[in-house]
Amino acid sequence: MTVPESTYRVQLRPEFTFSDAAGIAGYLRDLGIGALYASPVLDAAPGSTHGYDVVDPTRARPALGGEDARRELSALLKELGLGLVVDIVPNHMSVEVPKANKWWWDVLEHGRDSEYASFFDIDWARGPLLLPVLGDDDAVAELTVDGDELAYYDHRFPIAPGTGGGTPQEVHERQHYRLIGWRRGNAELGYRRFFDITNLAAVRVEDPKVFAATHGEVLRWVADGDVTGLRVDHPDGLADPGGYFRRLRENAPNAWIVAEKILHPGEPLPQSWPVDGTTGYDALREIAGVFVDPAGEPGFTELATELGVKTGYHRVEAEARRLVTDRILVAEVRRIAALVRGIDQDAAREAVAETMVAFPVYRSYLPEGAAHWAAAIAGARQARPDLAAALDTLDAQVRAEPDGELATRLQQTSGMVVAKGTEDTTFYRYTRFAALNEVGGNPDRFGLAVEEFHRLAAEREAGHPAAMTTLTTHDTKRSEDTRARMAVLAELPGEFADAVRRWTVRRAIAEPALNLLAWQTLVSTWPIEPARLRDYLDKAAKEAKLRTSWTDHDETFEADVAAWPEDVMADAELAADIEAFVARIEKPGYANSLGQKLVQLTAPGVPDVYQGTELWDFSLVDPDNRRPVDYAVRREILARIADGEQPEIDASGAAKLLVVHKALRLRREHPALFRGYRPLRAEGPAAEHVLAFTRSADLAVAVTRLPVGLAAAGGWRGTVLPLPDGVWTDVLTGREATSDVATLFDRYPVALLVRGDA
Repeated sequence: MTVPESTYRVQLRPEFTFSDAAGIAGYLRDLGIGALYASPVLDAAPGSTHGYDVVDPTRARPALGGEDARRELSALLKELGLGLVVDIVPNHMSVEVPKANKWWWDVLEHGRDSEYASFFDIDWARGPLLLPVLGDDDAVAELTVDGDELAYYDHRFPIAPGTGGGTPQEVHERQHYRLIGWRRGNAELGYRRFFDITNLAAVRVEDPKVFAATHGEVLRWVADGDVTGLRVDHPDGLADPGGYFRRLRENAPNAWIVAEKILHPGEPLPQSWPVDGTTGYDALREIAGVFVDPAGEPGFTELATELGVKTGYHRVEAEARRLVTDRILVAEVRRIAALVRGIDQDAAREAVAETMVAFPVYRSYLPEGAAHWAAAIAGARQARPDLAAALDTLDAQVRAEPDGELATRLQQTSGMVVAKGTEDTTFYRYTRFAALNEVGGNPDRFGLAVEEFHRLAAEREAGHPAAMTTLTTHDTKRSEDTRARMAVLAELPGEFADAVRRWTVRRAIAEPALNLLAWQTLVSTWPIEPARLRDYLDKAAKEAKLRTSWTDHDETFEADVAAWPEDVMADAELAADIEAFVARIEKPGYANSLGQKLVQLTAPGVPDVYQGTELWDFSLVDPDNRRPVDYAVRREILARIADGEQPEIDASGAAKLLVVHKALRLRREHPALFRGYRPLRAEGPAAEHVLAFTRSADLAVAVTRLPVGLAAAGGWRGTVLPLPDGVWTDVLTGREATSDVATLFDRYPVALLVRGDA
């Protein structure tokens, strides 16, 4: 098996192609990376900026350079000794531009007689396919016939053989599909989709024929040695994730395979999955959490309550999930409820919805994960005792037929409810302390104890040492450095609360949850361009679905939110106050950034570096985190470091690149050092401010945590870090290490130590 020492994630798009990726391959090798990790590379919808909307899985995307450029990139990576990990999307395909997806086009033309009819998860019993593309249902009058196509503005659809002639409306009625108003999609759709995105139609990869058709090209690249690893997107949407991974492993026995599986605290990865681990959100939660001061929780709860932000996390989460089942995924809930036998359909719908709302994790995998299923049923009973009989019937049928259609559809949909309800709604409503509102995170758990971190790291080393670890991804709500600076606020709850009170008086956002989120975001990304902050707040407001949403707009509120960033920055007194506060948290934020990065790069697992984050990166949620990366600047700084420069910790971010480079090079050139895991404990009055561990007997890592509290208490005050016998050298500075922590950290707040001549 080809397990990389590390990966570097790049977001390929028409503006950053296979050739552009080849252009940075030498830099990545010099940085110390083990494998280039690419976003989806198969042919995607026209103009796609991310690639998760595949239209043709049988070829490399022409907009990225096509097959020839893909081959050239693969050859160069091999020459440089780098692996190639690609992101694959088994759950769905794009149907936004029907003609771009030849399989979907054929289904529209021939209906259930299409040779591809079984490729998509379509409920043919509901009659013709409903396509929610019209502005409203009256827009059907604007249909025209153009040759063998039915046209509506710039949307085109095939005319089925033998149905030509007549008015456009008459032709429309004779098709295997019906064009309907977009608002009807959530309630009436007859095909499974990706979450609530109607132009991403689900694919039935549980069918061996469909698996072969959708995976053949990528698996050919794996067999040829061009691709060494696979990152599998959203496996929880599949009918049988375990079966899928077993088939994938059979066809790619030597590939490194990681699954984008979101694990809640304490939830194990299903034992039957033959994968190397997750894509690292569990590691993100643990690493980021250990840099959050739990003592800050009461102050933030008090501030949120005072401002009118709800602080009962589980109640907020249940409300948000129920919004999803009742308004967004109505069609999916109805389809599942129709499979429940022996009870009234209204009761069945309520029982199905309430069970998915109550899931303690994203989904179960019956018969695996039976405890999670039981917990969901128990939670539904507690919330709705009036549904006891319906829930009993639902529970009995699912348990009796764990491989049946009811159990399958309910489980694969529960993950959609959790993701849309929790990640995409609750995390924008429950804004008490936003650093915790991260994919795979639990905002009601304020920080992580050091001993708990050690236990979880040791478990990863024992169970999934080749799992990916991450701090930033294309899906994170904020980048690692934004989160690290925000974590400083947990050490200053009183000061921040006082500041927010002052600032809110001068320029509040009229919705409390967004107002509190906005101030946290502003100080953690300062100085941020007003346009970037405006776009972020617009998305946050719509995701929260409190005062406005993507579908039901409050134009007045949206205009006020859009004006907020410039209003704040144009107020000279207010801006000066904010800048002074940022100056207070900036350096501790840098310390947190360096600390969590060194931990991620050296702890158990395969560390991923998201594009550009080898320097400070104060990005927000997509698309903000997909902005172009300036590699010329990074090459120049890396060259200076390679010549021996030890940069200052300043706004340039060069100190972070030093840490990334030294850790990655050591990991790639001396992989044997990164085996095993044992806690290393400091002693003395400031011992709680040290997180340290050893990997092999000859590698030790030590970082500073909670730097504000450390300074307030008077510094290290004789605290020591007892090291095993021998001469230890700090790879970052080249100096001989000492057990005196103040001396160890006098240059940088982190240390990467090797023993002897290791």
